[in-house]
Amino acid sequence: MFFEFDNETPLYRQIAEQIEEGIFTGVFPAESQVPSTTEISRQFNINPATVLKGMNQLVENGLIEKKRGRGMFVTKMAQDQITTKRQAEFNDHYVETFIKEAQKLKLTKAELIALIERSYDNE
Repeated sequence: MFFEFDNETPLYRQIAEQIEEGIFTGVFPAESQVPSTTEISRQFNINPATVLKGMNQLVENGLIEKKRGRGMFVTKMAQDQITTKRQAEFNDHYVETFIKEAQKLKLTKAELIALIERSYDNE
């Protein structure tokens, strides 16, 4: 984990985002334990209350769950939830903008699909 202390994004949000990224990429698979608030706060010299606030965000979003006396664990559906959320964000931030720009360029749907397929095949 890496935290930017002078970043506009609050630390608790950075913590939540980094754990979420770990879940998404499989670093923290379903039902695995995530680092404790104590571990994160000690390792990165962050106030435990700040770490807990980030963790609680993930609990509220259903990505991790508290198991009393054992710690925080990734929920079974966390990765699917993150994928669904990121696909929606991808559409909102990239696809819609991409299509609007293509329309300004007067590209037809068929031309746009051909461009996508050509670029996709080159990767």
